[in-house]
Amino acid sequence: MELDVRHLRVLCAIADTGSVRKAARRLGLAQPSLTTQLHRIERTIGGRLFTRERTGSRPTALGHWVLSRARPVITEMDALVAAARAEAAGPGRRLRIGSVGSRAVAAWLRRVHDRLPETDTTIHIDISAIALLHLVAAEQLDTAFVHESEGFPLHVPAGTEQRVLVAREPQFVALAATHPAAGRPVVSLADLARDTWMVDPTADHEYAALRRVFAEAGLDPRVIQVRDNATAAELVASGEAVRPCQPTSPPGPGTVLRPVHGDPLAVRLLLTWRPDTVGGPALDGLWADLCHAYLDLAGANPAYRAWLRRHNRPLHTLLAPAGPPPP
Repeated sequence: MELDVRHLRVLCAIADTGSVRKAARRLGLAQPSLTTQLHRIERTIGGRLFTRERTGSRPTALGHWVLSRARPVITEMDALVAAARAEAAGPGRRLRIGSVGSRAVAAWLRRVHDRLPETDTTIHIDISAIALLHLVAAEQLDTAFVHESEGFPLHVPAGTEQRVLVAREPQFVALAATHPAAGRPVVSLADLARDTWMVDPTADHEYAALRRVFAEAGLDPRVIQVRDNATAAELVASGEAVRPCQPTSPPGPGTVLRPVHGDPLAVRLLLTWRPDTVGGPALDGLWADLCHAYLDLAGANPAYRAWLRRHNRPLHTLLAPAGPPPP
């Protein structure tokens, strides 16, 4: 007899339930039939895999060894079958979403899952918007939520389309709660001119965009590049550096978020998709989900709400004219 995945499932069921009788019930088999299968499996392998005790069946040392290798095989087979079924069902039953890091992503996905419970939805996060756009163009993603640093427009790959969610999202600055400027509702670039600024080197154009803003303001602060978010958060909390951040971000321990006077730091938020895979009602649904997710997040953030009040702007005006609030 040759072993196959069905036999591996038998072994795992016996180990998980602790008895042949319970495993047979789980698998929908008669107990004598399962016992016969187990004997055949053991003969094929050449050793006992379970000890039969009054309290049930327990894996032997050989059984533990076989089980440790059987479980990954079963997991991979289940994943293969699920992926194959999604592929066979066609694009309408599969949705591959990409996004830069954003707190709106979780709320967006939750809405998509609630609206499309039968769709196999996956998420790919990458700090590089350029990399995500290439994946959409290569048909490895169906849609991607990206941001574009002001002054550094992204190239729209052939075969893709874009829609602007927020035409100009102001970037706030995170600084230590003990910073001399932390008590001000709004800070200026001059307030932070002597600070060390920090950016992520893997974020497209973030360093260049920051340098452009400083140059226009006649400033030349030190800028360091830190890739690890945990380290970056600690450097801010300790007062060693400040860094730009999304206005929807929550403050970390020991830090505060403040808008910058005149909002010199800004990005544009975009949704990119392939019209041959996402279009019509499917696109409208995704767009509405993203709009709701972003507005909910912005409305729940005290720093962003305060910014809106100072600018006398209703919440819904955050969205670009091309992306009005969904009903």
